[in-house]
Amino acid sequence: MDNQPYNPLHGITLKAIVEQLVEHFGFEALGQQIKIKCFTDNPSIKSSLTFLRKTPWAREKVEELYIKNKSHFNE
Repeated sequence: MDNQPYNPLHGITLKAIVEQLVEHFGFEALGQQIKIKCFTDNPSIKSSLTFLRKTPWAREKVEELYIKNKSHFNE
């Protein structure tokens, strides 16, 4: 039974979220929208995921940006 039918992030991994944001915006624009070093200082998917998994406030910002722009992504 699906416990979160109205959660827009249900079933989507953090890796998929970051990859789609980077594909859509690029690291430079992403770093301008969310001012965190993992997007502005030698960015990579791997380093971003490591940081976001350890930093709840940053992960929330990334998830909010994803939800706001979800309709623009190629799924």
